[in-house]
Amino acid sequence: MKIYRIDASYKKKNSWAHFEVDQSIGPKEILQYKNIDAAKESPLVQQLFYLPFVKSVNLSDKTISVERFDILEWEDVIIEVKEQLETYLNDGGIVIEAKKNDKIPVSVYAESTPNPGVMKFVANKQLVSQSVEFKNIDEAKISPLAQKLFHFAYVKEVFIDVNYVSITKYEVTEWDSVVMEIREFIRAFIEQGNLILTEVPTPINTNSDKESIENLNPTEEQIVSILEEYIKPAVASDGGNIKFESYDESNKSVHVILQGACSGCPSSTFTLKNGIENMLKEMMPGKINTVVAVNG
Repeated sequence: MKIYRIDASYKKKNSWAHFEVDQSIGPKEILQYKNIDAAKESPLVQQLFYLPFVKSVNLSDKTISVERFDILEWEDVIIEVKEQLETYLNDGGIVIEAKKNDKIPVSVYAESTPNPGVMKFVANKQLVSQSVEFKNIDEAKISPLAQKLFHFAYVKEVFIDVNYVSITKYEVTEWDSVVMEIREFIRAFIEQGNLILTEVPTPINTNSDKESIENLNPTEEQIVSILEEYIKPAVASDGGNIKFESYDESNKSVHVILQGACSGCPSSTFTLKNGIENMLKEMMPGKINTVVAVNG
């Protein structure tokens, strides 16, 4: 009989706590659950959502990460949660229900972007829980999908977001001659149940990670909030992503990272100056002079 032991940890003022199990209990990739309805496949996660302070749960091979609401601090309940998880596992509780071997109906459609070198391939299901970008096959070690895409000679870069893949091609190839091939490959890859990511990607060293929001000053927090609420949805619809890099208070400049279709896009400069920069200036009067793309 297996005996499970758990180490619990958290950082003050951080909404997340991590419960490290000494044995494998879950999938190799990260599964993210925002509410109890989304956790139908995982009785263990459903049990956690019965706790009134649990906001979301991430489950992986040996880790259960729990995000709390601000109604209490982790120091008040972390031992109780740790003991509850150990008891559940040691009593033979089910972590994830076994799935049927039926293929999941998957559809993928291609969508052009403002960047002529980038095509967006949109799926009818979630692919990843956080965006990740690969500039070459060596960077794609954690993504079986991206690695296989780089085997196509015309694929230059791969960007994967929640439900789509943006692919940057080399100029020697026209989209008309390859778009059907890529679309069908991505559809078949997903339908066969292959892993998109084998582990959580290491975030770019920026302050945009929501878990490190407490490290930002009030001005930076406001910038990140505006980017998340007003800019990111529009950028994502074009197959790209934008991340906050830094804010220089001395010259009131904001540095951002552009990914996917936005990186290297001919219209990115116009978007920065007439879209993002103007919005930040209007919503934060006197605090913003310019917006600069660090890799645009």
